[in-house]
Amino acid sequence: MHTSPISTAKFNKHIIKYINLSFFSQQYTMAAAGFRSVHECASIGRENDTVVADMDGTLLRGRSSFPYFALVAFEAGGALRLLFLLLLSPIAGILYYLISESAGIRVLIFAAFAGVRVSDIESVARAVLPKFYSEDLHPESWRVFSACGKRCVLTANPRIMVEAFLKDFLGADLVLGTEVSTFRGRATGFVKPPGVLVGNNKAAALRAAFGEASPEIGLGDRHTDFPFMSLCKEGYIVAAKAQVKAVSVDKLRKAVIFHDGRLVQKPTPFLALLIIVWIPVGFLLACLRIAAGALLPMPLVYYAFWALGVRVSVKGRPPPAVSKSSGNSGVLFICSHRTLLDPIFLSTALGRPIPAVTYSVSRLSEMISPIKTVRLSRDRATDAAMIKKLLQEGDLAICPEGTTCREPFLLRFSSLFAELTDELVPVAMVNRMSMFHGTTARGWKGMDPFYFFMNPSPAYEVTFLNKVPRQLTRGAGKSSHEVANYIQRVIAATLSYECTSFTRKDKYTALAGNDGTVPDPKPKQLMGC
Repeated sequence: MHTSPISTAKFNKHIIKYINLSFFSQQYTMAAAGFRSVHECASIGRENDTVVADMDGTLLRGRSSFPYFALVAFEAGGALRLLFLLLLSPIAGILYYLISESAGIRVLIFAAFAGVRVSDIESVARAVLPKFYSEDLHPESWRVFSACGKRCVLTANPRIMVEAFLKDFLGADLVLGTEVSTFRGRATGFVKPPGVLVGNNKAAALRAAFGEASPEIGLGDRHTDFPFMSLCKEGYIVAAKAQVKAVSVDKLRKAVIFHDGRLVQKPTPFLALLIIVWIPVGFLLACLRIAAGALLPMPLVYYAFWALGVRVSVKGRPPPAVSKSSGNSGVLFICSHRTLLDPIFLSTALGRPIPAVTYSVSRLSEMISPIKTVRLSRDRATDAAMIKKLLQEGDLAICPEGTTCREPFLLRFSSLFAELTDELVPVAMVNRMSMFHGTTARGWKGMDPFYFFMNPSPAYEVTFLNKVPRQLTRGAGKSSHEVANYIQRVIAATLSYECTSFTRKDKYTALAGNDGTVPDPKPKQLMGC
């Protein structure tokens, strides 16, 4: 199998040469009768074999690529781009099913890509799509695909949209997909010759990549896959079945721990329409909810949220507030980090405002926050002095992960907090969103609170755990790292999450291609939350 890069010009030349050969059309009828079900394909002893698989309907259970084009449209182009795609989707459907599969896909590509920066498409492909693709893997196709030593994917989808997922998460060695035309760093919405990879184009692409060598296994799901499958030594059909259960997360090549994007669910045409209709209503509702949290006294915020559809569930027994006159240091609440709103919902659960320290929040978030937020500088000595001073004034909240994580994992806890006080109360935070995520690594963080509150009925669960026993603190001789790891394990056990050693830098490297450093109006650099 040739895995070395092929120049676009040479590659297209080979495809155009082979597409005119009558060999492929002659094999069509024979292939249709000769392919067996993928269930009959043996997966033992395939380490030296090469597999070539289609994507939609084959590697993925779903046969429609509309949801993934919709994700690119919304995440890279916004709600208006999603609306444009939705308006053109009936035309795409008519062309796809009644005239030409290629023509229908061309319409989707144009609607989702035209005028969009190539870098934005690549960013969505790297940070957003893997989460949704990985939840839709066909178990039988994955059984065969993962068993082979060399893996190739041949798809009508734009290569730029699928390559990151296929190579990073499925271990594909070669991805052959439709090539999108670009101009000055933006996609034109048109495709390069020889066009969309369907039918004979797929067979020509396979022959151009492999030459006269025949891959051992070909996997497809429709008649337009038969031409390329007939070039393989064995061909197997993946039949469409509505009740096929997706591959479980633990069987994947690697778990999707970090992902970005605003949409919680994969947008079907109906859901896409619902999102577009809901956005203006949801934004007004979010403004009302944010105003209630910012303007009302904290003891009333819980009830105001409840009246406005925001559910706050409180578990455990929180410690009483420390009296300033007592001279005792305040309690440091150690929270798992789900969104920037964690300290606000902590305050809501307690019925009193709890200041929070954070590495960076947007100016807008600071303006609308009902609690005091204090920026840290990541200079250990300076930050330690500031936290000690704040604890002398009362209780304080901190999220030692340093950034949010959406999946059931806890990132590594910074040990700084354990060096400053022994009055430590772990708090397990969980939230629920049905339409929009309230966090982002690629977008503007100032919109995070708005997107969270734009959900029809967002919810938070705040669980207060027991104060860390004195014998497990620094005062009893434990190291700060031991204390931090202990609290991480306690919170993870409460939430049934998994502890990891990943850091904020790992997240931003995976999602945004940087270390997460964001500029601040002040001369020094602060790290984004």
